[in-house]
Amino acid sequence: MKYEPNERLAGVVYPDPADVQSWHEAGALRDETLAEGFRSAARKHATRDAILWVGGKMTYAQLDEASDRVAAGLLDLGLAPLDRVIFQLSNTPETLIAYIACWKAGIIPICTLSAHREMEIGYLAKFGGAKAHFIESDTPKFDFHAFAQKMQGEVENLRLIISTRGTAGKGAVDLADLQAKREGVAEALAKVPRDPMQVGAFQLSGGTTGVPKIIPRLNSEYAYNMRSVFAFKGWSSEDRIFVPMPFAHNLNMGCGWGSMILSGGAVIATPQVDPASIRAVHNTLRPTVMGAAKPIVMRMKSEVLEGQIDISSLKEIFSTDAAETVTKTMGVPGHQIFGMTEGTCMFTREGDSEAIRYNTCGQPISEFDEVRILKPGTETDVPDGEIGEMVTRGPYTIRGYYNAEERNAEAFTSDGFYRSGDLMRRIREDGKAYYSFEGRIKDVVDRANEKVNCEEVERAVMAHPAFTDVAVVGMPCPTHGERICLFAVAPEGTALPSVKELGAFLKDAGLAIFKWPERIERIDALPLTKVGKLDKAPLRTLIAEMVHREAAGETMAE
Repeated sequence: MKYEPNERLAGVVYPDPADVQSWHEAGALRDETLAEGFRSAARKHATRDAILWVGGKMTYAQLDEASDRVAAGLLDLGLAPLDRVIFQLSNTPETLIAYIACWKAGIIPICTLSAHREMEIGYLAKFGGAKAHFIESDTPKFDFHAFAQKMQGEVENLRLIISTRGTAGKGAVDLADLQAKREGVAEALAKVPRDPMQVGAFQLSGGTTGVPKIIPRLNSEYAYNMRSVFAFKGWSSEDRIFVPMPFAHNLNMGCGWGSMILSGGAVIATPQVDPASIRAVHNTLRPTVMGAAKPIVMRMKSEVLEGQIDISSLKEIFSTDAAETVTKTMGVPGHQIFGMTEGTCMFTREGDSEAIRYNTCGQPISEFDEVRILKPGTETDVPDGEIGEMVTRGPYTIRGYYNAEERNAEAFTSDGFYRSGDLMRRIREDGKAYYSFEGRIKDVVDRANEKVNCEEVERAVMAHPAFTDVAVVGMPCPTHGERICLFAVAPEGTALPSVKELGAFLKDAGLAIFKWPERIERIDALPLTKVGKLDKAPLRTLIAEMVHREAAGETMAE
């Protein structure tokens, strides 16, 4: 195996060749590209279902042939290996065909979301140097063709629009035409340089504010990430996975469909995540593994209990924070996941105790993941059981963001550990280390110079029977800097406790008085980011505006 890329892309930070060699010799990193990993699975599982959707399916052999043709078609359009392309697609079979075709052509997808608009797409297309824009032409609520044309006018080299579904608009290339039979496919693909150490995807940071940062994921390490999840979880080629979050999102690509597609399992595709679509998937396609954000799990729960959704085929549901709910109310083993696009993933798995499955993220998926818990802002390790910042390095953790020298200077320790910004606690059970997520370093309320961890307060509050979901944010205060505001979701007709009543409850729970919420605001649902994570930014803005209006009213009254 060659331990360096054939060509170094400007702005990409590649791992030290000595590290790559050690991981390769230890049996972690393989001398393979993502395309080769898929082709191996396709040969071994040719007749097995690769993609399932309501009303159709595609075998591995069919997916291999279709993606070969599309890959050759992309090269015929003038795209070349290492060119970047914007992917703005939903969870359809065509999306997976397009991703695998790019792997085979050596083209680098920039993994944007359908929900992204001018600010994100314009910036990422320019910053990433995109030459093509993959869209869908059958989306009723938004004209992606007109949007892509507008982006062409703003991004100099964005010359191609490729439509994967629906009727392609004027000037756009239809994916179906690329997928049609053509001559010279094998010859064209044989000319694509193989480079396991080259970028296979430009993933995006999962931050809730600002424009995402670009995260280069390399072929060999990303394939290792995918295979490690599959092995750690004990999945098999008999499994059918359903993860109703964007295929572009790292949690799905690195820990969901990518894990299955390199290993012979089936991937369930559906562009919609409304209750009817979720119901249809379970009742007709019978997934065995599901990964979902908590809001989808909570929405499913009532339908499962009412007998509208048959989940008897499910062996597990994994999520970031719903393992106990899933296990106790739906009768399916619930598991936790911690993932970050920058690298290290953690899961709980079969055999873990309930205490571990309900209260921790589990363990890293690779024996080569190095995880430390540091006192925030330092490089000093904290003892087991103490909260600190999780830092990590390993074969599939990045060495730097794309073209971000200043950010990279502060994102790593002096010995190369990535600073996640996540607060964690290391717990040991039966001699094994597990990790408990305790919030984000920046997700704190600065109350009179006391840093109150929002996650800790939220966990304590959620033990109260009135609440179904909560979020703690800081609200402006002239005397304390910030005070603690609780946004709460509760069933219709359920009365919320007063601040005093909640304080009494938290006192009995043993939570320090300075951590008690000082204001409670009822809300129908907590806002989510485009990838289904809790978005506190709108809540902070809302409470700041409310406090400002109230202060202005008091001033006027005086």
